[in-house]
Amino acid sequence: MAAAYATLVSALNIINNLHHHPRPPVSLHVKQVESLTQKISFLLEFLQGYNPHRDYSKEADPLESRIADAAYAAEHAIESHIFKKFTNNGENMSDDGLYEALEKVIQDIALIEEEAKQIQGRVGVQVQHQLHTNSTPSDSARSSSIPQQSSMVGADDVKLQLMDKLTSDSLHLQIIPIVGMGGSGKTTLARTVYEERLIKEHFDICAWATISQEYVIRDIFAVVLPQLNIGVDDNLSEHELGEKLYKHLYGRRYLIIMDDMWSIDAWDRVRNYFPRNENGSRIVVTTRLLDLASTLPNSNSIGMELLDAVESWELLSKTVFGEKGCPLELEEIGKKIGESCKGLPLSIVVVGGLLAKSEHTRECWEEIGENLNASVVNLEDDERCLKILYMSYKQLPIHLKPCFLYMGVFPEDWEISMSKLIRYWVAEGFVKAISGKSLEEIAKEYLKDLFGRNLVLTSTNYWGWKCYQIHDLLRDLCLREAEKERFYNTVSNNVGISVLPPMSQARLLTWNRFVLRLSPLNMSLLRIVKTNGYEWDEIDMFGHLDQLVNSRFLQIDYYKWDIPCLIWQFWNLQTLIVDNLNGAITAPTDFWYMPRIRHVEFCRLRLTDPPNDQDDIVLENLQSLGKVEGFKCSEQVVKKISNIKKMVFDNSGECDDDEKYCLSNLDCLTKLESLDCSISPIISAINFPLSLKRLVLRNSSKSSYCWEDTLDKVGVLPHLQKLTLERGGFNEGKWETTEGQFRSLKFLSLKDSDNLAIWKIESSHFPCLESLHLNGLDELREIPLDFAEIPTLTEIDVYHCCDSVVVSAKRILEEHEDYYGEGALHVHVELYDKNEEGLEEELESLDSPNFCVESKMYWISFDL
Repeated sequence: MAAAYATLVSALNIINNLHHHPRPPVSLHVKQVESLTQKISFLLEFLQGYNPHRDYSKEADPLESRIADAAYAAEHAIESHIFKKFTNNGENMSDDGLYEALEKVIQDIALIEEEAKQIQGRVGVQVQHQLHTNSTPSDSARSSSIPQQSSMVGADDVKLQLMDKLTSDSLHLQIIPIVGMGGSGKTTLARTVYEERLIKEHFDICAWATISQEYVIRDIFAVVLPQLNIGVDDNLSEHELGEKLYKHLYGRRYLIIMDDMWSIDAWDRVRNYFPRNENGSRIVVTTRLLDLASTLPNSNSIGMELLDAVESWELLSKTVFGEKGCPLELEEIGKKIGESCKGLPLSIVVVGGLLAKSEHTRECWEEIGENLNASVVNLEDDERCLKILYMSYKQLPIHLKPCFLYMGVFPEDWEISMSKLIRYWVAEGFVKAISGKSLEEIAKEYLKDLFGRNLVLTSTNYWGWKCYQIHDLLRDLCLREAEKERFYNTVSNNVGISVLPPMSQARLLTWNRFVLRLSPLNMSLLRIVKTNGYEWDEIDMFGHLDQLVNSRFLQIDYYKWDIPCLIWQFWNLQTLIVDNLNGAITAPTDFWYMPRIRHVEFCRLRLTDPPNDQDDIVLENLQSLGKVEGFKCSEQVVKKISNIKKMVFDNSGECDDDEKYCLSNLDCLTKLESLDCSISPIISAINFPLSLKRLVLRNSSKSSYCWEDTLDKVGVLPHLQKLTLERGGFNEGKWETTEGQFRSLKFLSLKDSDNLAIWKIESSHFPCLESLHLNGLDELREIPLDFAEIPTLTEIDVYHCCDSVVVSAKRILEEHEDYYGEGALHVHVELYDKNEEGLEEELESLDSPNFCVESKMYWISFDL
């Protein structure tokens, strides 16, 4: 059903986009537009309630397949014709062929529509009862009562067992396998113990690596080394990185978690890089394979047992109701549902996500319980779990099913940022428009709903970005369903995954560190193209560029001064990301004629002035733009990009009169929420829109820039939550805030100030502040003690500041604990080589559970 729904929505989006495009590449007949829109809308409504079989089936429903094929045919007819016209060297080409192709599609859809109406009349198809989901696209954003951190129910004994093994008196290096079936809580147990303060204090070094079925040893080292504050040089070989790891671990008591290992070969290839220090070092390996665990040397396994009936109900109840407790009338049926999950924690948590979103009535829960029991009898463990998980997939609202199945596209254990995932969904075309909301807002609600159902997991990656991923068993379910419905196929290799549906329906193509020549492929229907580290010349892209005319998402590495002009003429391009480090690329006038563009991200980009003869064309869909050099915010530009939400620009190198750049007009961008700007002292007239939530101000010139006048404007922004000031200084080296400023600010970062020495505040000046980051403030004498009185403050980070700042941070922590109790505030301090000689040990002695002091860290960067 996911494929049928997704292709219908995608086809409808294409028709609407062409119909409303100011310069459409083809013209659709008005009557055909009306007919297709009416029939597709009917089928979308029909699919909302169509439910041919509730139990699991290995075969796709024939009617759903016909609907998907018909929608594919409509897309293919339109986009193939666009491709032919685009590659016809500008010569006139009749649209008669397109008209005839669409007439055939309309006839086929009419037959399907008639059959659907007969089914409606025969069985009374209605929108599924709200017992299943209680969710629509518009209400998906409701907060869920589900606690998102996995509960360690029924695992107290194994947790103590693992901690005892880790902290035992044995000095020999020990390998501790945690063994259990998928979804039994192996990783949750390892993560819970790994984060225990006792464990952190017991070991000198702790690091975590996820192995998975497809692994690259070099990448494992590249993940572990940064956790040890060691830089990773891209030119180093696997062996050289392994030697760096060995040397750093040698002589230290270390704990390494190797999560999700599937092959003894992975262990054999890394084992020699873990020194046998005879000091109590430990390596924990989580695996589903008992044979693998028994093969590991010096190992003593911990087995994950399934939960009993009492424990299953405890976990299910916590998942659905949190600490509130289950209503008495649901307890009996709830316990039966818990037993149906056969003690597997993952199944219980996923079913709990379904119950949390359903109506909390006995009738609703009984129907869910009956469907569960009918699906899982007499099955092997893994197969039983998949059937249970299928139940939650089956009950998903139809608009969420394509989004969920799409998670299977990514490699096992892959973490993907929220912004990229949302852009992929939008580019694929299966996010249905809702009046008054952007497609990104709708997709974000979809993601929040999937998260609330425990079908996707959230994590924070090494760079502190919020990411999403999916459990291995759920990914297996995605791949099975996607293959069954012909939604996509996957082609794996040793470093990643490429998505290659049948090429007549190809939608996405990705290069992950391998070269795939394009000549055999029909790329005219591709939605998403990413080169992932390969420069375009390496993959022979230029010879096939015109075939990408229908693409919607392009992410490329390009090291020349200009990109081909053809790209700016792609009629439906939504996202263009270019990694161009060698020099600024100038966007041609065609940029202002791209009404579908939503996101433009370059390392360096220059814009031409908008043409004067096309005022009717507005980039109303443009959400983000950067990094623009010499940005001019003229009245004409404001009209063109009036809906923009995120912008990055760099005007620091501009030496002209600041009036030329019209930055006083920035406050006319009334929907702008995030602004990152580099400015120079010459640019003084800058106004900020009241809509701003995040602001980065950076002085990138060699001249000093004083922030006072600018901060007077910034402090009164009513919605500002995050503020970062980089470089620049203050008059007489003093910053004194005043009452009424920064009323909503939650995050404040000061970095590399030229001269800030004295800072005066009152706690009421930052009433909502949660996080304070100070970096490279060489002249600052102390952090104002008034910060201790801010009840919302939870985090202070101090990097490379003088000794008295470190001491003042300790005083703030102590006073904050007096006011609000221990554990409410955490302070992290990083010392550096400018701290006074002889005082480093004294500063390190300040270290405590909530006051972490570390030596200088060597920061590294990665190509994302």
